[in-house]
Amino acid sequence: MDVAVEGITCGACIGRIEHAVKSLPGVTEARVNYTNRRLHVAWSDALEEPGRIFETLQANGYRGHPFVPLRAEQEEAEEARKLTRCLAVAGFAAMNVMLLSVSVWSGNVTDITPETRDFFHWASALIALPAAAYAGRPFFSSAWMALRAGQLNMNVPISLGVILALGMSVIETANHAREAYFDSALMLLFFLLVGRALDHAMRRKTRATASNLAALRAEIAHRFDGDELVRVLAASLKVGDRVLVKPGERVPADGEVIGGASEVDESLITGETARRSIRSGAKVYAGSLNFSGTLTLRVTAAGGSALIDEIEKLLDKAASAKSHTRRLADRAARIYAPIVHTTAALTLAGWLFAGASAHDAIITAIAVLIITCPCALALAIPAVQVVASGAMFRRGIILNSGDAIERLAEADTIVFDKTGTLTLPEPRVVNAGATDPAVLQAAARLAQSSRHPLAMALAKETASAAPFDAAVEEPGQGVRAVVDGAEMRLGSAGFCNVAPGVSGEIGASHIYFRHGDRIATFAIAQSLRPDAIETVQALRDLGFDLHILSGDRNEAVAPVAEALGIPQWQGGVNPAEKIAFIEALKAQGRRVLMVGDGLNDAPSLAAAHVSLSPISAADVTQAQADAVFRGERLAPVGDAVTIARKARRLMIENLWLAALYNLIAVPVAIAGLVTPLIAAAAMSGSSMLVTLNALRANAKAADPDAVTTSVRSRASGEASSDSSLARGSADDTRLLEAGGAR
Repeated sequence: MDVAVEGITCGACIGRIEHAVKSLPGVTEARVNYTNRRLHVAWSDALEEPGRIFETLQANGYRGHPFVPLRAEQEEAEEARKLTRCLAVAGFAAMNVMLLSVSVWSGNVTDITPETRDFFHWASALIALPAAAYAGRPFFSSAWMALRAGQLNMNVPISLGVILALGMSVIETANHAREAYFDSALMLLFFLLVGRALDHAMRRKTRATASNLAALRAEIAHRFDGDELVRVLAASLKVGDRVLVKPGERVPADGEVIGGASEVDESLITGETARRSIRSGAKVYAGSLNFSGTLTLRVTAAGGSALIDEIEKLLDKAASAKSHTRRLADRAARIYAPIVHTTAALTLAGWLFAGASAHDAIITAIAVLIITCPCALALAIPAVQVVASGAMFRRGIILNSGDAIERLAEADTIVFDKTGTLTLPEPRVVNAGATDPAVLQAAARLAQSSRHPLAMALAKETASAAPFDAAVEEPGQGVRAVVDGAEMRLGSAGFCNVAPGVSGEIGASHIYFRHGDRIATFAIAQSLRPDAIETVQALRDLGFDLHILSGDRNEAVAPVAEALGIPQWQGGVNPAEKIAFIEALKAQGRRVLMVGDGLNDAPSLAAAHVSLSPISAADVTQAQADAVFRGERLAPVGDAVTIARKARRLMIENLWLAALYNLIAVPVAIAGLVTPLIAAAAMSGSSMLVTLNALRANAKAADPDAVTTSVRSRASGEASSDSSLARGSADDTRLLEAGGAR
């Protein structure tokens, strides 16, 4: 269950909520996403009443309700409006109170009578007290809920600081003192609200890409009830339902085309920018945009199990899961809140013991209370993690593990599988460019009437033309049809009465075509990913030790390794041998990044230090991988390590910034050298500093270890003659039918 949680104000709240919910019997997982204030909970039958989750949240000072996307958007918009109103009130009141303070202290102080000074102070109180009561609601309400639950959160010391500053000012004014701190209390709230507003804006910006997934969902579907077409909510569709998708509409659920032909844009689902031609038998994904024709689909996945749902779950898991560094920072933030109050109390006692007045001791304690709030420490790691996972998502990488960023940054050796990883997962016509387009179009149309793997690969070469009428398939031979008064054939060399194996493509399987005097040979092979050569070179430039381990035959692996310039390769390797190879590398102190997609790659992905898998991989393989990448390009592998290395640097920098701030600020505050106003500015400034530093993880790489720009520029400008390397032999059609040895 996903639970929307109200009252989360900083990173320290995450650990408190997760610890409380995990303590319930039967709860197996509790994960808070700081970015969208959502709690993901999983439990077994041992939790007899799920309602206890909400009771536990309430007991710890938070409010929770089942997550509803539309309601979450409304609440987020309302939170933004509330922060804006509070910020405006605090800023306007602070300016007016500071104007009154300037009026008191401007000119010759001796000209200001005590009565005039008191009047200005009381006027300041009339402005400051109601303004602080309104603008401080985000802090006061959270602090009160925490105290009622017997807890301490970041807002408790903030609220104490504001209330004590205001109370001290009222007392000083009633005693006709020369100083009051109404302006300090208001400026404290103003600075804090600025930081809170910036944090809220950062989270909304970071979540924008992920929110695009929700925008891709079709709200309404046209479902067949018998022969009648009815409009229903897309969320109500079930597996087996038949739905109609009109041109210009988004596909409401994952399904199989059972009628019609069209082109679909799947760029935000699979990462492919080119439109895909589809017809009967093709699979389509929820969120894809239908362009040219009307489609009838049979729903194959619905109710949260569609590909778009899996992507969203992975993205949410990546943003909320904990890395080792983040767990350390969270533990430090949890114990830090009691230390804040203890430090302030000891400061008060120390100054009183040293002979200071109660006024000076309380003001110093207030400054310590404010300046030691651990907001910067609590934000140091989650801010970077959220921004980095969003940056990876925009580059086609979806994290599946909380500490994957750190482990990706540590990798120094990469082991690639070949089939479906370095090569594309599906075979293609690799000599299409050397074939007469009219012949290619005719052969592809005829191929649509066959279910043979080679024919299906050829059929993808046609854009939207319909298959030929009255085509007949002869099992094991090919398919034929009469076109323009002459018989057209596609299939084996004997079936087409042509000489075999004349394409010259290394290791390709062949399918032959004949229509009268027109003869063609099509080489079908799994080709290298479009940018594989450039990406491998960029990874080598980064200092990675590269290997290829494949279950395919040596003669199929050798040309791939030669084209990529990877001398360390092995073919015919079974899963146990892959694991043994990785363990041997680990014994040498190497940190192995395994990149694979096959079912038998799953054990080696789990054995590696960190792992990546293409989104076309088997489900169990994706489950073992620490991250998956979308699209046909291999560049996301380079992007992943580049962003991870930068993110790790930023995490360390943020921890040092937070530590350095406390090393300097706390002794200065204890020494009584800062006012509450300066303390508020310093504390808010440190939080904003680590947040802005975290946003650098989203910046386009400009350092020497950035591989994406160079890879993509080279890949777009070159077409490698080796990109059509084949996986299987000419007579090994069985492997093509079975999907190949991984």
